[in-house]
Amino acid sequence: MKIIEMVMPPMGESIMECTVLHLLAEEGAKVRVDDSILEVATDKVDTEVPCPYEGTLTKWLVKVDDVVPIGSAVAQIEVADDVVALEAPPLVPVEEEADVAATAALLEKDFRAAVSRAPEPAYEYAPADTAVNSFYSPLVLSIAREEQIPVDELKIIKGTGLENRVTKDDILSYVEHRRKKGAPSAPATSLNGSTEIIEMDRMRKMISQRMVESKRISAHVTSFIETDMTPVVNWREHVKAEYRKKTGDSITFTPILIEAVAKAIRDYPLINISVEGDKIVKKKDINIGMAVALPDGNLIVPVIHNADHYDLPGLARKVNDLARRARENKLKADDLAGGTYTVSNIGAFSNLMGTPIIVQPQVAIMAFGAIRKKPAVIETPQGDLIGIRSMMFVSHSYDHRVVDGSLGGLFLKRVNDYLENFDITRTIS
Repeated sequence: MKIIEMVMPPMGESIMECTVLHLLAEEGAKVRVDDSILEVATDKVDTEVPCPYEGTLTKWLVKVDDVVPIGSAVAQIEVADDVVALEAPPLVPVEEEADVAATAALLEKDFRAAVSRAPEPAYEYAPADTAVNSFYSPLVLSIAREEQIPVDELKIIKGTGLENRVTKDDILSYVEHRRKKGAPSAPATSLNGSTEIIEMDRMRKMISQRMVESKRISAHVTSFIETDMTPVVNWREHVKAEYRKKTGDSITFTPILIEAVAKAIRDYPLINISVEGDKIVKKKDINIGMAVALPDGNLIVPVIHNADHYDLPGLARKVNDLARRARENKLKADDLAGGTYTVSNIGAFSNLMGTPIIVQPQVAIMAFGAIRKKPAVIETPQGDLIGIRSMMFVSHSYDHRVVDGSLGGLFLKRVNDYLENFDITRTIS
């Protein structure tokens, strides 16, 4: 028998560290391959980490609330002599990564509730003049959202975790105190009484960096097209009641849009690439990320792997499943990894069109605007007519370093053609 170290496995693109939430196995316990022995939180998702070996967990090298870099050792496991230790992934500085999967503030509500009673002396707040570490685990943020505690108020909670970070016990203790005595005013810097300076939290700083980095890396160009969605709208209106009756779910426009994109990528595979130095990496798998708005205002981008392998009913089930698990904070790290192209349905917010920023290291992203009824010219063999049609603007942002206007425009036109020529006789069951 010998002792080998289990390392923290990759958690998805751009994720370089994670926070330990729970140790799911005790020292001395027997473990098998794929047993969940560790629960961690990343900037994107909470997930359980499986054990890669069979043997005995002899020693934990981390504890709850530790922030652990990807590739660093987390446990020692006694295994058979013929077991080969897995190689740790290379560590890449966070500043060298670019990912715009998350595009919203952690908590958007400003704290305005003030109380007249003084804080209970027994509760110790974080000093106002102390630099507060603004990283909060998803578990802490979840409790904060449930208790309506905004970021500014989180900063006054004294943390007892690693580097003074706020732990689950810290916030629960604060919540109990808050219910008894009311919420104290959070510190803020006022310039002249009419403006306020708010310190960026960790997530906002990361988003800011990655947005700018993506614009620096990619030469963004955006093309637009107006698509006649009338066939799709009429078909969906016809089948949605039956689909809900059969599945209990709704049939949205998203799987239809993703299907059209996946077909177009098959036709134009040079959209499905990334850039490494002066080399173009062509991806065989068509993995389409879809932006999902979360209840707290955040945005997350789960990935439909091999999207071109699904029929429309399969895509509808996959879209609904990923969207539901995203909103319930039940996505796994694999659900967020490996995207090769991204779509964003900005029409859900009644936006007509937009110029989305590319998710690195991808080279293109498509945004679908709101569908609006409007008068349009209808060409017929008997002549042109004016009719009411359901129209939608589609925008395609692409990296002009490797995608020229011809490819970017032709790809956009192909998506348009698949939608405008949608087969209204098809079934979804």
